[in-house]
Amino acid sequence: MEKPDLADTELTFCRLRTHQCCFILFNIALFHVLLFGADLVEEYFLRGLSTTYTDMRMLDVRERARKLDMSPLKPNISKAYILSSSDACIHKEVFLLVLTFSHPENASRRNTIRQTWANATDIRGYSAVILFVLGKPSSETTQLEIMKEFQEHRDLIEGSFLDSPKNQTLKTTKAVEWSVTFCPGARFILKTDEEMFVNLANLVDYLLSLRTRLENVYLGRVVHHEVPNRDPQSPNFVPLQIYPEKYYSDYCSPTAFVISQDVARMIYVTSPEVPLSMPPGVFVGTCTKNAGVTPIHSSRFSGKKHIQYNQCCYKFIFTSAVSRDSQLVREWEEVSDGKACTLLETYYGLVSCRVMTYLDGFKHLGVDALQNEALHFAD
Repeated sequence: MEKPDLADTELTFCRLRTHQCCFILFNIALFHVLLFGADLVEEYFLRGLSTTYTDMRMLDVRERARKLDMSPLKPNISKAYILSSSDACIHKEVFLLVLTFSHPENASRRNTIRQTWANATDIRGYSAVILFVLGKPSSETTQLEIMKEFQEHRDLIEGSFLDSPKNQTLKTTKAVEWSVTFCPGARFILKTDEEMFVNLANLVDYLLSLRTRLENVYLGRVVHHEVPNRDPQSPNFVPLQIYPEKYYSDYCSPTAFVISQDVARMIYVTSPEVPLSMPPGVFVGTCTKNAGVTPIHSSRFSGKKHIQYNQCCYKFIFTSAVSRDSQLVREWEEVSDGKACTLLETYYGLVSCRVMTYLDGFKHLGVDALQNEALHFAD
């Protein structure tokens, strides 16, 4: 019986090793595609195409926005606010104006934000102004507390409307109105909610990279092809006569988005034509669409999602939803400790926080499913 040729054995072994290596590399590539591919595909398909402004209506909106002069209206507009930090932008070259939407009763959260991510007025040598936007509280006691808070911090804008779920779109229009009236020199405006952790340094770095594009910026996590709520029993019901289209226009999640000053002026000009009964994010998206502005998608905005904490991951993202004050303080302290992340640490951070975020999502999904099954069983 012939002995197997040693050369043939080695060749077979090499082929086997090659197949194993290819299989391992394929699985590594597949893992990264599944992990990050959704964001890449999302950013590709939601990337705004350049718009040709041939629509006379859009041209008219842009011309009115360009010529907008709020100076004669300042005295009357001032009456629309119980409190207004109208001198916040005076004698300053403001790069980023941050308008944080807050509930009147949440003074504790506002203080936590002041002590953490909003504790910065100079970022990379560029000026930032951070203010809180509120409506009226239902309690006189709370109103007195807000007045004391304003005297101490001078960073509140309080509209003369009741701060309620139904008035959030009105709150948005008043924030835009305040911006173009009292801070018309701000290059960019970030609208965010008090539930968000915001990495201002990362965001400013990104905005500085847009040196060739300082206008027509409407940046955030884009919501694509959302179907209007047609349930008359729902508090978010939108009737056909208000919005007859099958899908909403693409818009950025209202949890956090950035607009350039010219877009803020366009929103102000087009806002009277859009019903206030629309959801806040959809309202802004419709106003920008009427002006020919396309939203720019970035997966570094989390939307309503909480991104599982990892220091190097949080040094890359722009926002993450954080529910507890203590959690916000802890995450901010760790992010701002001054320790730089190496390329490998950044890679590990992005992978681990993405995996943990997915697992966290599945966990909540499982809890919701169990709750639904329990309710079904009880019925």
